[in-house]
Amino acid sequence: MKAQAPPEPTTSDGATRKVGVEIEFAGLDAMATTKLVQSLFEGRIDVQSAHRMKVCDTRWGDFKIELDSHYVHPDAARESAQQDDWERMRRDIDRRSRELLGDMVTGVVPTEIVCPPVPWDELDTLDALFDALRQHGAKGTEASLLYGFGLHLNPELPSLEAADILRYLRAYLLSANWLREQIRVDITREVLPHANPFHKRYCLKLFDPDYAPDIDTLIDDYLADNPTRNRDLDMLPLFAHLRPEHPHELFRKELVQPRPTFHYRLPNAQLSEPDWGAVTEWNRWLEVERLACAPDTLSERMAEYRARHLDRSLWQKVKNSLTGDAKDG
Repeated sequence: MKAQAPPEPTTSDGATRKVGVEIEFAGLDAMATTKLVQSLFEGRIDVQSAHRMKVCDTRWGDFKIELDSHYVHPDAARESAQQDDWERMRRDIDRRSRELLGDMVTGVVPTEIVCPPVPWDELDTLDALFDALRQHGAKGTEASLLYGFGLHLNPELPSLEAADILRYLRAYLLSANWLREQIRVDITREVLPHANPFHKRYCLKLFDPDYAPDIDTLIDDYLADNPTRNRDLDMLPLFAHLRPEHPHELFRKELVQPRPTFHYRLPNAQLSEPDWGAVTEWNRWLEVERLACAPDTLSERMAEYRARHLDRSLWQKVKNSLTGDAKDG
């Protein structure tokens, strides 16, 4: 499958836009996965701990491979602290305990590959990774009710201006239900909180035609309604990149990695489908980008949403008021 071209294929400085890809799966441990990645894209293996590794210096940069739980990796603070003999012994016990825990939960806790940013027009080359994972027994979301595994895309934005971020965010909010239907989001992933939809209240705020925030207002309004990483389109990495000194506590979380991208968390890891890969989900994502670049259509759909939901909200208020009056009487 060929990656389709986005309507805005370059960044504001003329560079080809890049896409980060993250994939979760079971059936292969970190070392086997690392060797598989190296066999495809060359590079140098860097073993950081028993369940955390890298393949460095590939054509695109570094691949990170790890068991997706911070409990199974060495404590960074303890590793870097000044240590006497007793502390070194405690560190070694802690490291070994975490390694054993990782051995025990491998197969339940997913292995994760975090790919380096790839130019959008090279995503079909990256898809060789998904074919290889299937051939070597990797299991995706559909293999078990316990597997709430996902694929995340991190599309680089064409512009970091507030108005441009806003039109893409609006387009996503209008496209989210369609994307869920196309993807057929796995029931386990729907139950888990990692990719929750946005609330209607926030959508109505953004769809107000008079809403024209600067970056700081856009960020603060987002945080007021979405004080969480668990959105299907997580904006925190982008906002942390734009305002690294923002005081909100979420910006201090280790899991929020600042970068000039969206963090799109909705797709399943559909490794049972032979033609599925990053290109499949990129091509679906482009429906968002096409809407973002069609201002008349975007305005029409925002107006339709507001008319539908504001009328419903008004009727509900009237109904509640009448019900209340009846009870009071």
